[in-house]
Amino acid sequence: MKGFAFYLFLLGVMCNLNAQVATTYTISFENAVHHEAYIEATFTDLKSDEVELRMSRTSPGRYAIHEFMKNVYALKVTDEKGKALEVTRTDPYSWHVKGHQGIIKVSYILFGNRGDGTYSQIDETHAHLNMPATFIYVKSLENRGIEVTFKTRTDLNWKVATQLKPISGDTYYARDLQYFMDSPTEISNYSTRSFDVKGQTIHLMLHHNGTEAELDRYFERVKKVVLQEETIFGELPKYDYGSYSFLACYIPNASGDGMEHRNSTIVTSTTSLADGGMDNNIGTVAHEFFHCWNVERIRPKTLEPFDFEEANMSGALWFAEGFTSYFDDLSLCRAGLMKPEDYINGLSGSFNYVWNSPGRQFFNPIEMSQQAPFVDAATSVDPVNRVNTFISYYSYGSMLGLALDLSLREKGLNLDDYMKLMWTNFGKPEIPYTVEDLHATLNNYAGDDFGDYFFGHYIYKSDMPDMDRLLNNVGVTLTQDKSNVSFGAYLQNGLIVENTIMGSSAYLAGLENGDKIIKVGEVLINDAVDLNYLWNTYKPNDIVKIVFERLGVTKETMVTFQSSNVYRLGLVERNNLVLTADKKANRNNWLQVK
Repeated sequence: MKGFAFYLFLLGVMCNLNAQVATTYTISFENAVHHEAYIEATFTDLKSDEVELRMSRTSPGRYAIHEFMKNVYALKVTDEKGKALEVTRTDPYSWHVKGHQGIIKVSYILFGNRGDGTYSQIDETHAHLNMPATFIYVKSLENRGIEVTFKTRTDLNWKVATQLKPISGDTYYARDLQYFMDSPTEISNYSTRSFDVKGQTIHLMLHHNGTEAELDRYFERVKKVVLQEETIFGELPKYDYGSYSFLACYIPNASGDGMEHRNSTIVTSTTSLADGGMDNNIGTVAHEFFHCWNVERIRPKTLEPFDFEEANMSGALWFAEGFTSYFDDLSLCRAGLMKPEDYINGLSGSFNYVWNSPGRQFFNPIEMSQQAPFVDAATSVDPVNRVNTFISYYSYGSMLGLALDLSLREKGLNLDDYMKLMWTNFGKPEIPYTVEDLHATLNNYAGDDFGDYFFGHYIYKSDMPDMDRLLNNVGVTLTQDKSNVSFGAYLQNGLIVENTIMGSSAYLAGLENGDKIIKVGEVLINDAVDLNYLWNTYKPNDIVKIVFERLGVTKETMVTFQSSNVYRLGLVERNNLVLTADKKANRNNWLQVK
């Protein structure tokens, strides 16, 4: 009797689940060779006489507009008996339908040929699906359940990898539109490796052209990343269905990317494991997995709920994306997948980019974050001046993370525990945070004076801390060679191909993007001339005449060479300095495995 009662209970649960479903999709790939998928959708329990069918304009994890509608064609809309319904258009992203009896059926063809974290790619290697780029939806049903059936190509040995809840066979379920749109799906002949962490399962589902032995080696690296990042927060998130999946696709026709989702991530690369991907691809894994805490659950209020109709702007990306960028390589170092010296040397690029960018005079980190709708894979045809006005919130936030971590360590604290406090207060209970919450949490952790100073100078303003002192505390040198010069323009075969940097030698001389350098002093510029070597023959404050061509007219200007502002970070012992015991201990506490 107990068994029968349990059966009735399960039956009731399933009936309730099915009752919630108001949207069903079927997608097939007969014409994959031409990058097409055929999609059928049924929308039920429609209450309004006029129904709006929409295609998303955005995708979770992206902040700019992406017009997915452009890849939809051969649209047909009928009632449940197959009668064609009247369809009108009032904007480029939707259709308005009348004359139904509570059920609408839709069919269409989707073209997709970009395999990354935003778009969809359909060919005979795989069906790589990001849901916003694939499925038409009805907004009025956004809080109702969704079922999707993937008709896989058995002739190609395809199978489904997704965070969606399996129902039966290749049919899956999402509780609402937000979860469905956040559930990318890789359908291919992939291989799987899995391991358990405290009752939950981590899957690596890899579609690649390599060997099983290569996958085994790579999986060991993935496991180290997972376990190392877990130590920062003290626990994994409670995944909705008890598992987390890396949907990895390392094939030549993919596009390099990584995109976080609630219980999974898409990581794509053209670099195979055999050709450098073993080292080069693991950083994206570390970044995206950190997001399952920071962004997916420690979530900015400005991104919750995600808007599929408009660009999603947030002033917190310096923390959401930037601090994640700080911890990705740091986690690799702590996991033993990157040498401490390589980690320190690797900081130099981001450090120079942030510290030397003119952009800090125009926007603080919050305002830089708010630029995301214009830069996050956004497209425009008019020239912009971002080389002088914008700093990526990934890099800016990463360097702020470094600065905050080292500043906290001066007080005997650390950024790990600050992140853990954000997890406890906001992530675990899933309470969306504001920038003010970040500020208040730092005050709570490190004291009002510390928190107010850090946010007042480095977040609400664009100042920078004394990094020479902070780095020296952990046995790292910060040096500049002022005997070298900097030209301040990026050249290809003598042609300036980017806006010149404000305040640089080239900028102050009036040189600009599109100018063709003909002669520097007495040296005629041609393909045989190494311009980097040429600049190094000059010293700061040297003045030289440059002949250039602009819009077909030959001109000349006098350039006064500015000192190089390039910083180099390195271990003190590599610079013939003594690594004291206290600095060694500080560095080990920062970089060694936790």
